Amino acid sequence: MKRTKKTAKNLWLIVLGVSLGLNVLVLAYVLKPQVNKLISKSKETAAKKETANLFDEINPTKGFEINAKYGDLGPKMIASGVIDLEKFKQTYEKSAQPLTKEQMKILTQGSDKKIKIDRDNSYFLLNFFWAAGLANKSKALTEGDIVKYGEGKVGNFASTGGWSLSKTQPMDYYAKSDLIPMTTEQENLVEKVASNIYRPCCNNSTAFPDCNHGMALLSVLQLMAANSATEKQMFEAAKYYNAFWFPSNYYDLALYFKNKDGKNLARFQPRQY
Repeated sequence: MKRTKKTAKNLWLIVLGVSLGLNVLVLAYVLKPQVNKLISKSKETAAKKETANLFDEINPTKGFEINAKYGDLGPKMIASGVIDLEKFKQTYEKSAQPLTKEQMKILTQGSDKKIKIDRDNSYFLLNFFWAAGLANKSKALTEGDIVKYGEGKVGNFASTGGWSLSKTQPMDYYAKSDLIPMTTEQENLVEKVASNIYRPCCNNSTAFPDCNHGMALLSVLQLMAANSATEKQMFEAAKYYNAFWFPSNYYDLALYFKNKDGKNLARFQPRQY
């Protein structure tokens, strides 16, 4: 059969098409690992970004400020002995987080700055307010759940017997100092709010401060109440203080509520946390 130029051209196009197709298949096979790696890396980057965004929600970089000042709370605690300054300093030095000049001033001279919890000082505030909650004279410690469930052995709880940064035994300071004077109405407000805030470590309410986090948050609420904070403001503060003290737990909560309702932590009512 005599080949025409048209037939030869068609055959050439067919051969070219088959060749290109094979090249594409070979190229796809060869590049498949690299493509999968790029896809995996893209997903990993997206996941890291999502994690960072959620972490910024629960532990905002700017911190969370309450409408209350340190005042002379630090010097009072050192004077009473519930904080032994040298023991306090050594604790932070051993944890590779030595006290800053500002923190030393808060402890020894007091401060007119409003209290803000952030990623850098959350550990400092945990022990600072733990001491305040332990020593402050309040109905929560003299008539509340810790007395009820302590059954005469209040000193055996982690928040009481576990405090090791005082001059003498921790129970020597238990509810002994008027660090944060409150009216009856303010104490009742603290009890109302604290009874509805639960800790992820033991699932007990802040009204039953049997661990360091509970005792610390109790005194934060007391200081806020003494400075005329509202119930809503106290719940909001508790949400962020617990988030800074329990970041992994609150990350899980934030992720759950975001997937469930599509809302971030800032838009959720504190009672839900």
